[in-house]
Amino acid sequence: MYLLYRSLTATVVLLGASVLTFGLVYLTPGDSAETILIQQTGHQPSQEAVESFREEEGLNEPIPVQFVDWLGSALQGDLGQSYYSNRAVTELLVQHLPATIELAVASMAVALLVAIPTGVASAVHHGSSIDAGSQLVALVGVSMPNFWLGYLLIIVFALTLDLFPVAGTGGLSHLVLPAIALGTGMAAIVMRLVRTSMLEVIDREYVDGARAKGLRGRIVVYKHALRNALIPVVTVIGLQFAFVLNGAVVIEVVFQRPGLGTLLVDAIFARDYPVVQGVVLVIAVLFVVTNFLVDLTYHYLDPRISLGGGTR
Repeated sequence: MYLLYRSLTATVVLLGASVLTFGLVYLTPGDSAETILIQQTGHQPSQEAVESFREEEGLNEPIPVQFVDWLGSALQGDLGQSYYSNRAVTELLVQHLPATIELAVASMAVALLVAIPTGVASAVHHGSSIDAGSQLVALVGVSMPNFWLGYLLIIVFALTLDLFPVAGTGGLSHLVLPAIALGTGMAAIVMRLVRTSMLEVIDREYVDGARAKGLRGRIVVYKHALRNALIPVVTVIGLQFAFVLNGAVVIEVVFQRPGLGTLLVDAIFARDYPVVQGVVLVIAVLFVVTNFLVDLTYHYLDPRISLGGGTR
């Protein structure tokens, strides 16, 4: 029953995202066929060429008809072809998706490796200079736009100190600066939530009972208190994945990484509608999968929480 419910909600979300994106890209001002041909040829096309392109690509059809045609093909695994490169959209997505997933995972790893220990230390040393310092760092981190931080990291660590590459992809060195730029804001948010959640559970009876048994402080904090404190944090981590994907669009442009963000921005400027639609669909799928994984993590952290909602 739960899987059926999630399948239905996922279908509604994906269909809604597709309808909204399709409508927005086709309602943008200007002659889309003319703009696309200028991108393809580099010069002003003739009216005959524009009309021929509209007819060939089905752009003369009403928007609902175009959407139904696209949806029928998408359900068969065909997302169309790029207007600009004449390559299959699926091929472009497969080519660019790994770089985005790599950046998203790396930035989340950076965020969690910083946020969880810092949030725990801030809660354990509540009211101390450690607590004040960590909150100050979190405030600075959440206040900085990731693109601004990205350029700052490039100036300091790439151009001035020459420790990391300025842009592109390759080994681990190409991933460090983008991951820090994208993960800093998320780290600040998660750290503050970990601190708040830990303060709520650290004085509860089961934690006091663990201390009374003579367990070491580290075991009490990380095994008993943190496990329960992470339940609300998991929700935010799942939701923050959305911001990671949105931020990846900007960060990939800043660091010239060939991921979905760069592909999407280039497609928007070129009015390459099939590519735009395909990228948005992939991002929506990632959202749905992430939310499902969050539910599974809930159940793992607290078996009393059933997958269908509520407690047992």
